[in-house]
Amino acid sequence: MPKPRVFVTRHLPGDALDLLAEHTELIVWPDELPTPRAELLSEVARSDGVLTLLTDRIDDGLLAKAQRLLVVSNMATGFDNIDIEAASRHKVLVTRTPGVLSSTTAEFTIALIFAAARRVVEGDRAVRSGEWKTWGPEAMLGQDLSGATLGIIGMGGIGREVAHRARALGMRVVYFSRSRKPALERRYRLEFLGLDELFRKSDFISLHAPLTGETRHVVNSGTLAMMKATAILVNTARGPLVDHGALYQTLSEGRIGGAALDVTHPEPMAPNDPLLSLPNVIVTPHIASASVATRSRMARLAVQNLLEALAGRLPKHAVNREIARAWRQRVRKRGVAIRSKMIERPA
Repeated sequence: MPKPRVFVTRHLPGDALDLLAEHTELIVWPDELPTPRAELLSEVARSDGVLTLLTDRIDDGLLAKAQRLLVVSNMATGFDNIDIEAASRHKVLVTRTPGVLSSTTAEFTIALIFAAARRVVEGDRAVRSGEWKTWGPEAMLGQDLSGATLGIIGMGGIGREVAHRARALGMRVVYFSRSRKPALERRYRLEFLGLDELFRKSDFISLHAPLTGETRHVVNSGTLAMMKATAILVNTARGPLVDHGALYQTLSEGRIGGAALDVTHPEPMAPNDPLLSLPNVIVTPHIASASVATRSRMARLAVQNLLEALAGRLPKHAVNREIARAWRQRVRKRGVAIRSKMIERPA
């Protein structure tokens, strides 16, 4: 039987594509920019499996034209770029890559907190522009982390790792999540607060919630108005968690201390975006998980998820597991030629 055809929407780091090429007819989009919509539709319609990134929109219109598609392997912790309901309706399995990037993203979150609190980027700009004239006792005064209160919104894997590191720095950590985490509260001495109380009491607020209808614009004019005048907002989760217009208004009026954003909406942020005109705003290009080791592990797990699914095995990180029976029937009917024993199981 012919090998299953797989489309990967961009080149991946590490050796993941070598593994995929051993078992499939592999097509990889060669450009640095995301696959254009027309090409994405065409390639997915001819493929048994597709490996996607968070920049690829997999919706009902695309899935309806992909009659042979069996699995979408998303190389990301989240899956807000995929219409899961539509995928389930078309009996297409969706997988993701959770856990792999938690430590790396947490490290970068702490880096942003340090950079914003101690005005690292502002200081660098001052040196480069010639504004630095002398040492002064009141120049570039920032905030200490030790003894400050960090409010974490979303206590999943990344939130937990941020809490662990923040406690080691001597910070008090409070959090809000859909459900309380008593074991984590005991382990890291965390305090669960209501959302409004968290906004009022925190010196730093770090976002780690998934993007849903409930969390979209969780940071808005109302919640920003609750924050301390010196508070700093950090977002390494998803751009639409923050209403950027409200954030600009609040910052430009000096009603909070600053913001550090690794994710924006839209992405990329336009060079003339008003937020970039403010000295107390740091914006990085969605690089919180961008270490060689982590991105390589993410790529390999995404490939392993894809191969497992094409072999008819339900991957550990399947999102829509409820369609397993109907999906397996489609796999058997397609007769994809991957032998289960040849594929190592994902960690």
